[in-house]
Amino acid sequence: MHKLSRVELRHLRSFVVLAEERHFGRAAARLHIAQPALSQQLRQLEREVGAALMDRSTRRVELTEAGRLLQQRAGEIVASVDRTSTDLALMAAGRAGLVRVGFVGTATYDVLPRVALRVRNELPDVELELHGELLGPALLEGLLAGDLDIAVLRPGPVLPEGVEVVELRTEPLVAVLPADHPMAGAADVSLTDLAGAPVITHPSGRRSTMQPLVLDTFRRAGLDPEIVEVGETGTLVVFVAAGIGIGLVPASVRALRLDGVAYVPLAGAPVDVPLVLAHRPEPSVAAGRVAALVAAVCARP
Repeated sequence: MHKLSRVELRHLRSFVVLAEERHFGRAAARLHIAQPALSQQLRQLEREVGAALMDRSTRRVELTEAGRLLQQRAGEIVASVDRTSTDLALMAAGRAGLVRVGFVGTATYDVLPRVALRVRNELPDVELELHGELLGPALLEGLLAGDLDIAVLRPGPVLPEGVEVVELRTEPLVAVLPADHPMAGAADVSLTDLAGAPVITHPSGRRSTMQPLVLDTFRRAGLDPEIVEVGETGTLVVFVAAGIGIGLVPASVRALRLDGVAYVPLAGAPVDVPLVLAHRPEPSVAAGRVAALVAAVCARP
């Protein structure tokens, strides 16, 4: 075993202070130990490294060549240990670490930026990896595969095993209309007022939970609209702005302000859409803290 492997960290700390002060009395005072104890630590450190580290032949303590080398290396070691200790303490308290969060498209524009701001202000040592404009099934797959720690999504009728869900809020569907639509400036709009216009929706089948809800809303009103499928909420709103059709989206999508569209509440009883937070069982402490901030953000649309 190399001699340096037996060096005690406290001896290195004492040596760093002594090398800075070049005076046993001042160094001992900084270290809150007696001067003889400091001298003993230096002698033990010199035995461990096998070289003289300081020249005591003058009133001012001077570093030897070996001492100057150890001063540089010991400073790096002590600083690295201190940083690691701090990081581990922050991680244990849930105030540091990597947390990967995915957002469904209809929560990307409202929730994602506010969560990023809260985490940056309140958990500045947490590394946040954000993924927006994802579809619900892809978010659940990411959780199960370990690629995500938290997912904010619209739940489908069945959730896979191994995923725990907490409801964040419900919000009504609103119509998103081209700005030149006759009902764009109305206080509210009925679905029959939208009859005949193509409906821009998220993908069909198992790729999205929103399309079945939107189509069921129209069909309960006796309508069977032509549909145009898009992959992202942003694209849906852009297609509406282009005059390709109209859409129904959760109210929080109004945070996506785009020229050429108007968001109009639906007349009658609201069609509420839940937004949930999903995670694997026993998330990390940091993930739990971020999840709490997500819930706080969603409590205030």
